[in-house]
Amino acid sequence: MKTSPMFVLAALLILASVSWAQGASQPAKVGVIHFEGAISSTQQGQKALTELQQRYEPQRKELEKRQNEINALREQLVKSSSTLSDEARQKLNDEINEKTRKLNRDLEDAQQDYQQDLDKILQEFYAKMRVVVDRYAKDNGYTLILDIGSPQTPVVYVAEAADITNDVVALYDKFNPVSGAAAAPSAPAPAASKPAATAAKPAAAKP
Repeated sequence: MKTSPMFVLAALLILASVSWAQGASQPAKVGVIHFEGAISSTQQGQKALTELQQRYEPQRKELEKRQNEINALREQLVKSSSTLSDEARQKLNDEINEKTRKLNRDLEDAQQDYQQDLDKILQEFYAKMRVVVDRYAKDNGYTLILDIGSPQTPVVYVAEAADITNDVVALYDKFNPVSGAAAAPSAPAPAASKPAATAAKPAAAKP
């Protein structure tokens, strides 16, 4: 994706204004975070996403079963094509098409429902994560923190030391422990600097 020059210009202006406000003797301290990845890497985030996946698992299995049934009918049509009458062949083909249309419609509905529920989870955690990020930034002297998980953030290079995702996840878990799970604020969360895996979406039906 090509970065918009306007985004680059905006970032440079922000950095310039921050540096001016801090003074020449105190350069701006800039950090980056993968905000959505941080949310899904916290103990609470992982628990919420696991529950979301479990809630959609029966529906995913049912859709997968229907897809397998359609595949079996397609195989039957291919294997029996030479022995079936034109009427029987057409009837079987119509059945496959109708089942496929219904499956695709139900799959689209399931994916929309899943995305809405996922968005709700992320929105619920957004405010609490912002509080943690603000505290971390103030405690560690940051003047600017960019979300590298956003496609609108004009970042083309990031030094590993500038990525605060793991630290923020650890701080979040410290102040928001999950019941029955031991928080470990001193230990970085695994692979938090990268987008964490989310709950599996319903499998897409093949045409």
